[in-house]
Amino acid sequence: MQATIAEAYWDTGRKKRIVDGATLVYSDPIRCMKMLSRKSGITILFVVIATLAGTSWLAQRVSAVAKGTYENVETFANILTLVQKNYVDEVSTKQLIDGAINGMLTSLDAHSAYLTPDLYKELQVDTRGSFGGLGIEITLRNGVLTVVSPIEDTPAFRAGVRPGDQIIKIENEFTKDMSLIEAVKRMRGPKGTKIELTIRREGEPEWIELTLSREVIRIKSVKYRTLEKGYGYLRITQFQERTQRDAEEALKALERESGGSLAGLVLDLRNDPGGLLTQAVKVADLFLDSGVVVYTEGRLENQRQKFFAHKQDGHGEFPMIVLVNAGSASASEIVAGALQDHKRALVLGTQTFGKGSVQTILPVEGDAAIRLTTARYYTPNGRSIQATGITPDIIMEQVVPPRESAEHQEMMREQDLPGHLQRPEPDGGEDKESPGRSTAKEAERPDAQLDRALELLKSWNVFKTVVAQRQP
Repeated sequence: MQATIAEAYWDTGRKKRIVDGATLVYSDPIRCMKMLSRKSGITILFVVIATLAGTSWLAQRVSAVAKGTYENVETFANILTLVQKNYVDEVSTKQLIDGAINGMLTSLDAHSAYLTPDLYKELQVDTRGSFGGLGIEITLRNGVLTVVSPIEDTPAFRAGVRPGDQIIKIENEFTKDMSLIEAVKRMRGPKGTKIELTIRREGEPEWIELTLSREVIRIKSVKYRTLEKGYGYLRITQFQERTQRDAEEALKALERESGGSLAGLVLDLRNDPGGLLTQAVKVADLFLDSGVVVYTEGRLENQRQKFFAHKQDGHGEFPMIVLVNAGSASASEIVAGALQDHKRALVLGTQTFGKGSVQTILPVEGDAAIRLTTARYYTPNGRSIQATGITPDIIMEQVVPPRESAEHQEMMREQDLPGHLQRPEPDGGEDKESPGRSTAKEAERPDAQLDRALELLKSWNVFKTVVAQRQP
């Protein structure tokens, strides 16, 4: 699965203002240096070096830290000076520092990154699920701005934009060397304003020119419909702030349409890139009465947490089948893994993406933030799915139309991402708005996996009836 702008924010786990350990940057010496830098305008980096050189009491405070750390800081300062003095174009200190911070974080793993004020603002917009724009999820693939997927019921979707389309120009400006955030900013705007896109599509001899009108995009993370009387279909496209609440409303609506109770449910998590950890736990809790939903393990004590299901007026009686594929990642894997481990549902489809890490958003000065991988998560049975994924109980490939088959073959998983977090070795024992009703157009699309899931649910109920009748 591609690392889209949206996906980069949805994998936040839980939001914190500060974590244990980060408080070190607010210790007395650093606060003193910050004050000095504000008054004199001197870059804090040089204040640190000068202070280290001339202040014995600070040297004593940092004596426990490896000497090599400060030698490397001095090396960095020297390189910074050399670049500013000798680079072909004039470059600002801020630009170099921002690049260095981002490089430091991206060298750790595929999901840690520096969020500039613009990126941090996008995070907050996307988790709310409402913004003005076209409704396209994009990524950079081999340096080319590429459509991951158009969001359903949006201008891009209605205009026929397809996964895999390459956006060559935005408003007659070529997108070569354009960053993701810059592309997103250009495509978003007030409702009713128009924008021109030039698209290159595989198999098409000419570029495609599109003129689209921006709309307020409200991403409905939950969709539902009745498949047959008694059998419901619940789809979660991503885990946002309202997902659990909308899923609850959808389940109640499906139960009402089925005469008060469901005979079976298909939970569709295919192509769900993830989202908020808290929402994943709450969605799983809708179908579980007790036990661990997921637990996390990290270096710090507050990164080692267990999340439990609770006894409630839930939805735990009917049989369930969960649909997954290579596009099911992070929060969707938490839900699928919990329901599978508790034997609450059968999982059908193909191997999932394999993102078993938790990212924490840590705000920093200047309205920016860092997205830092702070823990790995484990299913109730102690399975780490990092770079491996959830293996379905029933493996079944999806049959797709010929024009879409190439797109499906290109789907990436966590293990394909450069610098992905390694899967931990096992340490003994087991391996550690309102919801939207699906459109008629969706229901008409051929879906072999969904058909198989419905067939299995109906067969299960027939089997139970036959067994009950044979009981003495």
